[in-house]
Amino acid sequence: MSVKVTVAWSPGPREVLEWEVVLGEGATLRQAVMASGLPDHVDESALAEATVGIWGRKADWQQAVRDRDRVEVYRPLLVDPKVARRERFKKQGSRAAGLFANRRSGGKPGY
Repeated sequence: MSVKVTVAWSPGPREVLEWEVVLGEGATLRQAVMASGLPDHVDESALAEATVGIWGRKADWQQAVRDRDRVEVYRPLLVDPKVARRERFKKQGSRAAGLFANRRSGGKPGY
């Protein structure tokens, strides 16, 4: 019996490459990625640093894939999301950020 999966890779923001792959039953994430066209588009060092997941959940390279799984290969983060948020907040200032940034004129603070 064969297993059909989609392998997805995002080389940059708002850009996604996808490949449909048909594998034998019991195939692993590594086999799915290698059977796709991804190794032709990415150098080996970037692929070695990448983590993988199935439908947005982190998984191990040796995990078996099931029919209709979406295998996602994730790039390493360039910036820690918490640090990026703090920097944006610093740049905007406390008045321009947050839930109460756009208050009605004449409204009470916090409303």
